[in-house]
Amino acid sequence: MAAMQSYLVLLRGINVGGRNKIAMGKLKALLEELGFAGVAPYLQSGNVIVQSDLAAASIAPRIEQAITAAFKLDSDLIKVLVLSRAQLRAVFAERPKGFGDAPDTYHSDAIFLMGMGIEEAMTAFSPKAGVDTIWPGNGVIYSQRLSALRTKTRLNRMMVSPLYLSMTIRSWGTVGKLLEMMGDGAA
Repeated sequence: MAAMQSYLVLLRGINVGGRNKIAMGKLKALLEELGFAGVAPYLQSGNVIVQSDLAAASIAPRIEQAITAAFKLDSDLIKVLVLSRAQLRAVFAERPKGFGDAPDTYHSDAIFLMGMGIEEAMTAFSPKAGVDTIWPGNGVIYSQRLSALRTKTRLNRMMVSPLYLSMTIRSWGTVGKLLEMMGDGAA
């Protein structure tokens, strides 16, 4: 039997815009029924830390199937991404220089890719010069927009692309908090 590991479970398409509502208490109970230990949801937008002795590759489909079976959801919007502590630490460590360091000046987000390559994902973006900046990463796109001009951002154009169904966005502050919850003080 493999040793227990911490994983970050990112759920795409729940509790957004009043659609696909799942109470975090019910989600926690479902994940515990599936045999996950140390289930710790964070915020209402589909961030959960779990411990499991399963391989990461087997966790996402198991959770995705259970959620769509247990709750009345638009299952076309639901996707699950599972990251190990090392993978989340790499997202944090490999960020572009200065990314996320000026939250009063820039809104910074990590856009996690779900079963899609970086080259394909980058085609969904059309950053506006002087407002938006994006950088490709390993399974993630780093997105930053100037707060003072955020109403001029083109990030919303990406959100209407069919490719967006294979992405999930987390604020950079949330990424740091999740890494901290996984027991990593590096954030």
